[in-house]
Amino acid sequence: MSMQQDARVRPSSIKIRVSTGDGVDIVWSDGHASHYDFPYLRDNCPCATCNDERERKEREKAGGLRSDLLPMYKPKVKANSAAAVGNYAIQIEFSDSHATGIYSFGFLRGICPCEACRNASRVPGERASA
Repeated sequence: MSMQQDARVRPSSIKIRVSTGDGVDIVWSDGHASHYDFPYLRDNCPCATCNDERERKEREKAGGLRSDLLPMYKPKVKANSAAAVGNYAIQIEFSDSHATGIYSFGFLRGICPCEACRNASRVPGERASA
């Protein structure tokens, strides 16, 4: 028995523009188009190390600690390379040497940064962020 994959998470076209630095463009089987720039993908890396770091920052923030008092300058992250992971994901090596995140198509669709997706995921009554 074969499971039907949701068209929302099945790409019909993927363009990863490493050499130009333009990012990743995906057209999904349901016709929706998503654009992800590399800094956005790096900031949303799904690997365990990055998840732990985001959780730590949230705990510090909730505890009243400020970890951003003396932010360090970081150059804009770029992609050095990208590769397909089976039929379900892409993996990107970033200019900061980070390469452990595997971006599944379901994850990418879930973090689509377009306005329509941001509005759809907003909690009713929540104000739009500026």
